[in-house]
Amino acid sequence: MSDRPFTKVIKILREAGLRPTRQRLGLAKLLLDGTNQHITAEELHKAAQDNNILVSLATVYNTLHQFKSAGLLREVIVEPGRAYFDTNLSKHHHFYFEQTGEITDIPDSQINIERLPHIPEGTSINCIDVVVRLSPVIRDD
Repeated sequence: MSDRPFTKVIKILREAGLRPTRQRLGLAKLLLDGTNQHITAEELHKAAQDNNILVSLATVYNTLHQFKSAGLLREVIVEPGRAYFDTNLSKHHHFYFEQTGEITDIPDSQINIERLPHIPEGTSINCIDVVVRLSPVIRDD
């Protein structure tokens, strides 16, 4: 790996208030390459192993949550115990394909929410995440 990508990643981490440790640098290099990704902790751990980045699964989980808290990732929870981390920070929603576990983006302009319930006093809406769950059509031919 050249020094240039690491220089960019170091800058991103520092601007987010995170110290650029060896583990954070390696994982950030995999995640923050400019492409939109939806990745689970397990998938990132495997990618790290494939790229000779020595990091435990627990460290991957901790780092993903640190990146989320620092505003570098969004967490998309598709069901209890199953979360994806999204590198696309723009306003958008998701299709979740239940059979394959794949998740893809839906542009914000394609979702129209006309009415919301009354929110509790003293709170404000931070964001609205829509996950459209899809399953294959079963045909009885």
